Amino acid sequence: MSPIVSIIMGSTSDLPIMEKAAQFLNEMEIPFEVNALSAHRTPEEVEVFAKGAAKKGIKVIIAAAGMAAHLPGVIASMTTIPVIGVPIKSSLDGMDALLAIVQMPPGIPVATVGINGALNAAILALQIIATGDELAQNKMAKYKSDLKNKISKANEELALIKYKYKTN
Repeated sequence: MSPIVSIIMGSTSDLPIMEKAAQFLNEMEIPFEVNALSAHRTPEEVEVFAKGAAKKGIKVIIAAAGMAAHLPGVIASMTTIPVIGVPIKSSLDGMDALLAIVQMPPGIPVATVGINGALNAAILALQIIATGDELAQNKMAKYKSDLKNKISKANEELALIKYKYKTN
């Protein structure tokens, strides 16, 4: 089995956040890899990864970083594969990471999810893959349907709660 999604984080301290992406991809049966690479501490390894990702069969890269948060942009500058940035809340409530990732120069886009938004990054990765993969499209449709059913069930449960002035 070869990975089609790569989850990259600047440090293993990001793993508690990024596990949500890994869990989602695992549940959806999407082959993925997880690695730590640092734009500042291992720039040569980042370059080798980014330039070799397409040949390896990677279709989407999810890159997480906190603080200066250069990793997603550095990777995006060296590949044509879509990169999804996950800003990690490590200082300044994650705003520094969010702004560093979202403000890319023209020609080097990085799709960016919310602070600590690893689950949404994995969902977006699957949606990107699903544009050319009917099985992935079906998995995504079922996931969205399950979300709808969760809300319907929640409303059924809320209807059972009684208050003197509650009208529904």
